[in-house]
Amino acid sequence: MARIHAVAPQEAGRIVRTAYRFAGRQYGEVPEPFAVLANHPKLFAVAAGHEMGAEKASTVLPPNVRDIAVYRVAWTVGCSWCVDFGTMLQRLEGLDIDRLQHIGEYDTSPLYSEDERAAIAYADAMTDTPTTATDEQVADLERRFGRDGVVELTYQIALENMRSRMNSALGIHDQGFDSGDACRVPWETPSASETERKA
Repeated sequence: MARIHAVAPQEAGRIVRTAYRFAGRQYGEVPEPFAVLANHPKLFAVAAGHEMGAEKASTVLPPNVRDIAVYRVAWTVGCSWCVDFGTMLQRLEGLDIDRLQHIGEYDTSPLYSEDERAAIAYADAMTDTPTTATDEQVADLERRFGRDGVVELTYQIALENMRSRMNSALGIHDQGFDSGDACRVPWETPSASETERKA
């Protein structure tokens, strides 16, 4: 269970309830990060719009390259929710999810292409604190993917760092999306004082 209250549908405003219904149809259950972020309805709306926009705009890179770099960030940061959800997304895209068990040895595993290795190494460099990306690394990625591809990769890696770190800090854990049997968000019954405050 998350470290702060997940907003139940009956507590949510119209926009959040609509988003919950959409997410439930698309993913089988409401993702818990949505329900926690709903404590701040304005940021919830901004984040939902941003996620949809970033997904629609990110069409330059091959999905396997983009998704493996994003997955590596989640794995490195240790966000079990993002690893779980990212595995589901790769499965739905028809990608090989069995190889994710070997992400720790991506640099030597024959399951990863040279382009994927370059993207993963860049994800590692961007996730380091402070970042360790180099001129040579970016130049290599530009040769592989073009300038727009480098920008897309950089953006997606940065976005996953935000997601993974936020979810980890708020105690949001895996929800069973990778098994195809997603668990429902454990809605808490709001206390009387919380109900009065929302009214």
